[in-house]
Amino acid sequence: MRHREVGELMTREVVTVPRGATFKDIVRTLGEQRVSAVAVTDDDGHPLGVISESDLLPKTADQGDWFSSLPHPDPWESDKATGTRAEELMSAPAVCARPDWTVAEAARLMESQQVKRLLVVDDADLLVGIVTRGDLLRIFLRDDDAIRHEITADVLGGTLHLEPTAVSVEVVDGQVTLHGAVRFRSLVPVVERLCRTVDGVVRVTEHLAWETDDTGTGR
Repeated sequence: MRHREVGELMTREVVTVPRGATFKDIVRTLGEQRVSAVAVTDDDGHPLGVISESDLLPKTADQGDWFSSLPHPDPWESDKATGTRAEELMSAPAVCARPDWTVAEAARLMESQQVKRLLVVDDADLLVGIVTRGDLLRIFLRDDDAIRHEITADVLGGTLHLEPTAVSVEVVDGQVTLHGAVRFRSLVPVVERLCRTVDGVVRVTEHLAWETDDTGTGR
């Protein structure tokens, strides 16, 4: 099976600002480029951090007497409210991925770090792209026929070496339904698990019989 890589989904033209960019320069860049975040890089193109619209909001929230009635912000929000340059406003260090990472690897890092985007760097740690949660979700737009072909040819045939007529595959809106029979009962969860790992699969429902119960659990 071939999993889609970050390099296939990322945006290669990344909007960047230098570490010394002023608050107004950053806001202007976000507006002119119509993006919700920019990468902060050093002079050599290495990523230092990310500035998103949420990083800039503490500055707005710090203005006006009305906000004094609200709960006190966390210390990091207070620091950003007083920051004036990119290096003071950015979320750092930058959370980065590699172009050859799979979608699953990138998604796990986003989840663990609780970020909405990853900067993508090459072997020299130079910025080469950016990938967002929306980019990763694009795999679920794969054509149903492409998903069915990959399951039939790569999973059932290439990996499990099943006979072409052993299991039939139906895919509708990314939802996979399997009918047929396999030789051993222990193979059923393996088939289901491998099908779930195919890019674009939303759900797998199996209606598989077996010839031999090798699990010792009975029916």
